[in-house]
Amino acid sequence: MLNIRTFPLGPLQTNCYVVSNKEKQCLIFDPGEQGEALIKELRRLQVKPLAIILTHAHFDHIGAVDVVRDTFNIQVYIHQAEKNWLSDSTKNGSARFRELPLVEGKPADILIEKEGMLEVGPFSCQMFHTPGHSPGSISYWFKEDGFAIVGDTLFQGSIGRTDLPHGNHKELINSIHNKLLTLPEDTICYPGHGNPTTPEEEMSQNPFLNGF
Repeated sequence: MLNIRTFPLGPLQTNCYVVSNKEKQCLIFDPGEQGEALIKELRRLQVKPLAIILTHAHFDHIGAVDVVRDTFNIQVYIHQAEKNWLSDSTKNGSARFRELPLVEGKPADILIEKEGMLEVGPFSCQMFHTPGHSPGSISYWFKEDGFAIVGDTLFQGSIGRTDLPHGNHKELINSIHNKLLTLPEDTICYPGHGNPTTPEEEMSQNPFLNGF
């Protein structure tokens, strides 16, 4: 059984998720900010990071990538559609917010080219390409443990914004209906911001999906 911990980081309180096993190995999803604080907590938990996995490359999801990667000497995974975003503040959006620091880091180590199984050490999950919020958005489904990490595609009672560059509302709705809402209804979906939800809850209560 896997354990999932949530760390809301940075001014936008972006959810960083640490998925660990009983051997205390872990995957880090979307280390968005406060890298030193996150590193300190990982060391307190005595877990061993194996990789950084990104749902997408908007600035609030990648701000601590380099310091975490360098500290633990691990690889970073991202969809190929956003392979240049880590180093480009215009593409990752940080250049739009003058009150926040520019995010310009090193490229990812591993480019995800298609859907399928992702295997990192003993960890295995199903990858779904869920574009709309951004062209390279990916959701990760841990079938055996009954949860998915869905980034900014789907939220509790809401959906990801599509007014940023490269956003596409039609693609987003298709991604949600064709990928996320087809998961078992009790799957716990962990979003990029806010509280977790389930397909069952969103199918019945989400006004953006049900025409309420």
